[in-house]
Amino acid sequence: MNLLICARCGVHTDIPVVDTDEGEPVVRCTECGHRQPFTRLPLYCLTGPSGTGKSTVARLLLPRLADRFVVLEQDVLWTAGLRDPAHNHRAFRSAWLRMAAMIHQSGRPVVLCGTVVPPEFELLPERPLFDGIHYLALVCEPTMLAERLRARPAWREWDEPRIAEMLDYAAWVRETAADMAPPVSLLDTTHTSVKETADDVCAWIERGGR
Repeated sequence: MNLLICARCGVHTDIPVVDTDEGEPVVRCTECGHRQPFTRLPLYCLTGPSGTGKSTVARLLLPRLADRFVVLEQDVLWTAGLRDPAHNHRAFRSAWLRMAAMIHQSGRPVVLCGTVVPPEFELLPERPLFDGIHYLALVCEPTMLAERLRARPAWREWDEPRIAEMLDYAAWVRETAADMAPPVSLLDTTHTSVKETADDVCAWIERGGR
C-alpha cells in the first residue's frame, strides 16, 4: 500500500499528513479529507562509518530476526537515479523511508543497515510515517578502521584520501552522537567478534532501540 496515494480520490502527495489525535494513526488526504488508517511502527537503523561491520553483522541478523523484523541492506538502492547528492542525498533517503513505511504495513518493523545519521532522516516529509527512528552506530578505533578499509577488494576503490575522509567522518560520529536528535547509540566493534556484535545489535533491537 502506497501511503502517499489517497485510497479514495487517487491524489498523490510528496508530503504525507499524519494525524494521531484519535489514537489510531491515519494519513489524511489534503484534497478530499479521506483518513486512511495505517500501521505506524518504529524504524531501526544500524549505521556507522564504512568498515565497522554493518553488512557482515546484517548477515547474522537475518536468521535471528526474520520472524519478527525485516532486515534490509541500504546500498541495494544506491543506483544512478538516486545518487543525487543534493540536500544530503534526499532522493535516496526519501526512497528508503517510503519503502520502509510500505513494508511496515505487513506488520513487521524494518531494520535498515547502512550509513545514515538523524539529520538525513528526521527532517524529511516521510518521517511522520514512523513511530520513532532509532539509530545504533557501529564504530571502531581509527587504526583498525583504516586496516579494514585497506583490506577491501580493489573494485571498492578505497584509496588513502578516501580512507582519510572516512576516518574524519568516524571521528565526527563519535564526537556528536550524543548531541544528535535523537541521540545515536554507539557500539565499538574493535575487539569484539562478529557474533558478539550481532548479539549486542539484536539485544538493542529487542529492547526497542534502547
